[in-house]
Amino acid sequence: MALSREQIAQRVASELRDGYYVNLGIGIPTLVANCIPADIEVMLQSENGLLGMGPFPLDEEVDADLINAGKQTVTAITGAAYFSSAESFAMIRGAHVDLTVLGAFEIDQNGSIASWMIPGKLVKGMGGAMDLVAGTDNIVVTMTHASKSGQSKLLESCTLPLTGVNCIRKVVTDLAYLEIHDGAFHLIERAPGVSVEEIREKTTGRLIVDGDVPEMRLD
Repeated sequence: MALSREQIAQRVASELRDGYYVNLGIGIPTLVANCIPADIEVMLQSENGLLGMGPFPLDEEVDADLINAGKQTVTAITGAAYFSSAESFAMIRGAHVDLTVLGAFEIDQNGSIASWMIPGKLVKGMGGAMDLVAGTDNIVVTMTHASKSGQSKLLESCTLPLTGVNCIRKVVTDLAYLEIHDGAFHLIERAPGVSVEEIREKTTGRLIVDGDVPEMRLD
């Protein structure tokens, strides 16, 4: 069975390490804020100028002035800091973010990502994604494995305008966790109940399956 958005975020949260500074992109990545393991501390950074985001607020906690880069209301943890977007981007461009979690329209087998534009559709802009992929070595992409029409989003080569080239090494989809290296997607884990055959069918790019592939643990 394909993972829900929340389960994708839960799997990504297992990539967090104590002391990390982490940037969460718009969409599924924002849900990671609600899945941080209780035994670690991380600082969530937003390019609009907030370091120390907490989970999404309850109705009675909403502060309309406290938002993330996606204009969603958020909470702030003890010790949070506010600063200008210029300082925030200096942090990103200076490689001071340990992990970035991004959404994507397409990923290819060489680690290139298309995440900001679909020709013919109105977009607000690329946001901070291009800076994040250039300034962070450790990036996890979250996405559905295929479009609503069944077309693969894991490709031999991206067809949409690129956000970054050869910069993605980890992908968590609703079907699998994959790592990208040596010009291929390497299947590391599969979603509970999802077969390797289904993942093969929905992966257009080169897919390497090495032995038995375990199911994800989502506890």
